Amino acid sequence: MEEIPEKIDPKLLEILVCPLTKGPLRYDSDAGELISDQAGLAYPVRDGIPIMLIDEARKLDEAAESNGG
Repeated sequence: MEEIPEKIDPKLLEILVCPLTKGPLRYDSDAGELISDQAGLAYPVRDGIPIMLIDEARKLDEAAESNGG
């Protein structure tokens, strides 16, 4: 069976905004995340559902500095 990458409906992406900044989001299909450049956060997409919780978001700056842990 072929694995189908998760996709976000373009119409949904048009209406979704960052819950912190209320700014626009862009979809990173490779990482499966919605990126808020203004907030520096990446919101996960699980089973095609965007998880728009600030507590669930990954900080983009810390990801580069941290090895996890």
